[in-house]
Amino acid sequence: MTPRARALLLSGATTWRTKAEPAVGLRGLVMSDGPAGVRGETWDERNISVLLPSASALAATWDEALVEDLGGLLAAEARGKDVDVLLAPTLNLHRSPLGGRHFECFSEDPELTGRIGAAFIRGVQAHGVAATAKHYVANDSETDRLTVDVRVGERALREVYLAPFEAAVAAGVRLVMAGYNAVNGATMTASTLLTDPLKSEWGFDGVVVSDWGAVRATVGAALAGLDLAMPGPDGPWGEALARAAADGGAPAAAVDDKARRLLRLAAWLDALGGRDSPPEPPPPPPLPSPRPPTGPTASTAPTVLTAPAPPTAPTSPAPPTASTASTASTASTAPTAPTAPTASTTAPTPDERRGAGRPAAPAPAPTGSRAAPAPPETSALAAPAETSAVASPAGVRALARRAVAAGAVLLANRDLLPLDPERLGTVAVIGAHAARTRTQGGGSAGVFPQDEVSLLDGIRDALRGRAHVVHVPGPRPDGPAPPLDPDDCTDPRSGRPGVLLRVLDADGRELYAERRRGGRQLEPRLVPGAHTVEIGARLRPRTAGHWTLGVAGFGRMSLTLDGRTLLEGEFAPSTDDPAVVHVNPPARYATADLADGRDVLLVARRELAPGTGRATVVVAAPPAPDVTASLAEAARAARAADAAIVVVGTTEHGESEGHDRTGLALGATQDALVRAVTAANPRTVAVVNSGGPVELPWREETGAVLLAWFPGQEGGGGIADVLLGRAEPGGRLPTTWTAALADAPVTRTRPDGGRLDYAEGLHIGYRGWLRHQRTPAYWFGHGLGYTTWAYEELTVPPWTRAGDDLTVRVRVRNTGARRGREVVQVYLARPASALDRPTRWLAGYAAVRADPGETVTATVRVPARALRHWSVEEHAWRTEAGHWRALAGRSAGEVPLVADLEVVDASSA
Repeated sequence: MTPRARALLLSGATTWRTKAEPAVGLRGLVMSDGPAGVRGETWDERNISVLLPSASALAATWDEALVEDLGGLLAAEARGKDVDVLLAPTLNLHRSPLGGRHFECFSEDPELTGRIGAAFIRGVQAHGVAATAKHYVANDSETDRLTVDVRVGERALREVYLAPFEAAVAAGVRLVMAGYNAVNGATMTASTLLTDPLKSEWGFDGVVVSDWGAVRATVGAALAGLDLAMPGPDGPWGEALARAAADGGAPAAAVDDKARRLLRLAAWLDALGGRDSPPEPPPPPPLPSPRPPTGPTASTAPTVLTAPAPPTAPTSPAPPTASTASTASTASTAPTAPTAPTASTTAPTPDERRGAGRPAAPAPAPTGSRAAPAPPETSALAAPAETSAVASPAGVRALARRAVAAGAVLLANRDLLPLDPERLGTVAVIGAHAARTRTQGGGSAGVFPQDEVSLLDGIRDALRGRAHVVHVPGPRPDGPAPPLDPDDCTDPRSGRPGVLLRVLDADGRELYAERRRGGRQLEPRLVPGAHTVEIGARLRPRTAGHWTLGVAGFGRMSLTLDGRTLLEGEFAPSTDDPAVVHVNPPARYATADLADGRDVLLVARRELAPGTGRATVVVAAPPAPDVTASLAEAARAARAADAAIVVVGTTEHGESEGHDRTGLALGATQDALVRAVTAANPRTVAVVNSGGPVELPWREETGAVLLAWFPGQEGGGGIADVLLGRAEPGGRLPTTWTAALADAPVTRTRPDGGRLDYAEGLHIGYRGWLRHQRTPAYWFGHGLGYTTWAYEELTVPPWTRAGDDLTVRVRVRNTGARRGREVVQVYLARPASALDRPTRWLAGYAAVRADPGETVTATVRVPARALRHWSVEEHAWRTEAGHWRALAGRSAGEVPLVADLEVVDASSA
């Protein structure tokens, strides 16, 4: 390749692809967001994906073998979608409970994050897909994330925030993503941290890729360790980098090293050798929908769609052409039919789309129906690296379901769980989250599962033929109006469930139309001349009264109801954060009085303009039910039942990429619901459906509290397994849960003057709680099973040499009546240290299983790194000699076994 070709190679070709270079037989590499699923290159609900539990739930398993299996499942999914690079795992930490993206991160602890993240990476990469450790580094909150300058001490940076990335490099991760933020004054895409320690000290030989749009300058990022600027084709590299390389502004050796790294990655992915890139994914086959010659309410003549144009970059619409930009857009509900329609095309099969770049592993099959898969205890996974991680749809679902139970954390149990199905005549399942369980968090990690098993469905399936299940929704949780759902609306042309999506030119002529499943359309397909996106739906209200209706997006938008304008205006973007512009744009609302059972036509339009994205979301919410009456109905149902299960949780905009939370409360109505149900029936289980900590002011009043997290597509089945005793709740908290936000040691996520000071240093999470001598609601590591354990003996060697690993043995006994699993945790302390240290910190863990009455010994390897500290004076790792202490127990706050240990200098041993 020429020097210019090498420089051009370092920018993306599209939003999700790297450049191909025929001169060396290099095909473009395809990337996709993660970590709960593999979406692929498009935001389209017809492109379905397996949806696993959130990253916080995976960390709660404390089970590296299971996480490896799940990584293998995602790799198989990626292979089936022609994806080379999975943009996961997220290795940022739960520094503050207010972090908006906690569900996508593993833990507050660097050791647990590093170990679970490494397992995820091993699982993905064992099947020929490259994993990406992100977001390097200290990108731990969302407020002003594009510009925030995180100020963090050298020691805390090394020991806490860089540690999970060091573990990822040791696990062989192929890519590291540089974040949007700055650290200590330098934006991460131009930071020296990309070379030291990442490439020099740690020996990372892979590719450093930017977060999407994070490169701000050509030469600064080129002189740093950044290797690949995404997305493309526009951006600060491309031709600008080629010119800088030609005139010496970007050293040729640096450009060559970047190109060499990208080629090394391509060789590992079998993307070198003259094979063609897989073609751009075509739109899914259109859903059949009769199409009239005019607007969305006209006749039922057969649809004739124009042939799909080649896809454009998913996240940014092309600017209007000169002709369309100068033409006023006139709202019209009945545009003329296209003058030259052609026959619709047939999308190729996945096998036809798959490129020849590497041997294809079978993809996991779609999630299928809601029939329960095999019991989770029997769904083991064992697949060689050359094959798919799972062999069948049932295997995919069983593994996802097993992960739900393995990560579910039983926070409290007052002899209520597990419920005995033989003693249940009626079960009351209460709460809006029971029927519409939140299975994933918001933001770029979102995917479209084929089917989602709600908690209500899972419980009904498990008790079918045994007990009567009654559902009462209770008061509506606080939160914005949701997108139109196919259960509530129909395509106005075909009458089938869903909405009618149309793209119009500047004169209001229809360029194409298709039926889509819901009101959230993030990437309407663009065709030449596209000027306006329109979503129309016939809404059938099931409740009369004052409805909230709205449209989300940016630019010029309007919303009409039966031809009457409800809102219209120009709505400029308030931020350039891609998560807001392209994934979660704010909605503008209007209200209207609707009659029960009388259809109305709702039509939303938005014009396409540079910088505004193309996401278009139509939302609708019925009048909220009377809170007092709803609580009374829930209490009556609970009182008449043998057991009650009340499900509460966060809402779609409560936990999402792009913004942090402002509080941890679930809201007054949800708290009142739990209290009303518990007062009516003491045999009440509260199930919490959230991705991160929330306040549980009623936690001492319920019979049991079970944390379900965002459980993925099989959430209902997996939680039902736990509730009814088919599986043990395997989860242990990866993050400390506060009783009230005011008690948490670290809460600040909002920068001051552009800076966010990590003034707490090493003391985040449970370390901060111990330092301030406060007691949280639930400690890091806490979680109950369905048996009890006695911690009997801790054995450590009398001394160890600095720099050596250490083996600790903990004897425990199952004192309950059921076989169970216990996660034995070992912490270290240095009571008389000359340094500022945490009171104790996690050094290792191991899980054991035992039958009733059986005694087992957990062997815990404590790596040498757990005893070392970073010397700011010497800029090097050091280990203090002297008296140390090992502690073992069930959580950071419950460590009944203590043993002394002497550490000696390596030179004097």
